[in-house]
Amino acid sequence: MDFSISSSFFTQHYSQRPQTMAKAAVQEYLKKALKGNASSDSLVWLEEQVEKIKNPTSPNAFFLAFSKASRHFKKEALSSGLGALSLDESGMSPFCPSHWDSLQAARIFLLLQLPQEKKSWMTTVQQLFETADMYEQQALYAALPLLPFAEDMLPRAIEGCRTNMSLVFDAIALNNPYPARFFPETNWNQLVLKAIFMQRPLYQIQQLDARRNPALAAMVIDFAHERWAAGRPVMPEIWRLLVLSMSSSYLGDLKKVLESADSLEQKAGALAAFQSSYLPAKELLAPHRSLQEATASGAFTWEVVGIEFQKNQV
Repeated sequence: MDFSISSSFFTQHYSQRPQTMAKAAVQEYLKKALKGNASSDSLVWLEEQVEKIKNPTSPNAFFLAFSKASRHFKKEALSSGLGALSLDESGMSPFCPSHWDSLQAARIFLLLQLPQEKKSWMTTVQQLFETADMYEQQALYAALPLLPFAEDMLPRAIEGCRTNMSLVFDAIALNNPYPARFFPETNWNQLVLKAIFMQRPLYQIQQLDARRNPALAAMVIDFAHERWAAGRPVMPEIWRLLVLSMSSSYLGDLKKVLESADSLEQKAGALAAFQSSYLPAKELLAPHRSLQEATASGAFTWEVVGIEFQKNQV
């Protein structure tokens, strides 16, 4: 896949965007998150590193702290009780990093201590991306919506989507408001299609419904046809992407899904038909009365379909 972006698009759409949200609010949020998941010694170490990073006579302090954070913080999930962090100033939807672990949160907290002089900040962060190991990259890409020059990181974010490491790809694509806010349609479609190739949970892609488009629907249908031709199953969540683009061209495919022997595929087809405004698609549900009634009652959702599919892959 070509995850490149034209410089003209970047200049036209993002060069004049507001730079950041309130730095202090983000830092306090992360402090609160870490207090519930880390030892007092670890928190003391973190504060000591903050002072070193702020000291201009220690140019390598940040890189050392970012690397050594793994000695003080574990890959344990943050509290699920964290509230959402408002990202209104950056135009992104509210964000809750409860899916992060303590090590990610600590590294991102350190990242936010860098002096925000744009040229030096960009140089440091780009250098970090180039030398980071897999877990460090995970933290960096997960941090994209919280960074002070988030819009300037678009080329880096798109480049990151080239990875075949699910840990890193998930940090960009899943539970992250950055792609929906900044990715142009072509790159957005490529991200979603790669998530399908890698069989990642589509319901965790933020603003997926809002950014559905005809080009993506056409790519999804081509993908489904290739899988069927090879005698392989199709990820049921993909039918969600056809809802807004439903037409006569897709009715045969939808009918096939509704008549599948796989109950999860049937549910996905029923959701796509029910949520579509295209009357012929809705009419395909008529022979499937129980499925139609269950769909109308909200007995299952796209998230339910996605969770069940992921469980079946284990």
